[in-house]
Amino acid sequence: MFDNWYVVQVRTGKEEEIAKKLQFHIDHDILLECFIPHCVRKKKFRGQWQLVEEVLFRGYIFVITDKIDDLYTQLKKVPDLTKLLGNDGEEIFPVYPQEALFLSRFSTENHIVDFSKGYINGDAISIIEGPLMGLEGHITKIDRHKRVAYVDVNLLGRVSTVQVGLEIISKD
Repeated sequence: MFDNWYVVQVRTGKEEEIAKKLQFHIDHDILLECFIPHCVRKKKFRGQWQLVEEVLFRGYIFVITDKIDDLYTQLKKVPDLTKLLGNDGEEIFPVYPQEALFLSRFSTENHIVDFSKGYINGDAISIIEGPLMGLEGHITKIDRHKRVAYVDVNLLGRVSTVQVGLEIISKD
């Protein structure tokens, strides 16, 4: 189920545009799904906190395919910088199944990591609402002012730190 997820590296800030190009230029029997994981965060605009959606892994698009060799060939049709991540171009390997499972549990079916709420009691963080529930051990840092948690996520055998929305409602 999760053994055919791959990652395409693209220019940062061009994720949405290139994802549309992939869906247009690549045959639908090759590209089963193309998505960009997002997270919901709070940002202050004119003194008011508002929920905004941001790209979770900047510079990356996730694709699902059973025909990786065909996808590799058809990526050349896309008029932009795209690169399938792998082992120095010699071998392309999928996202590890346990990493894909973690990412799917962490986000909604639309690949969005919702906003979480929690509290701090001494040195311990407790999440009471949202996708970070049960993942307190993955949180490496909290910025209460920006309402962000820094979370370590394994991706392609490496640890990446992503920022997701977290509001600390109380601190003891």
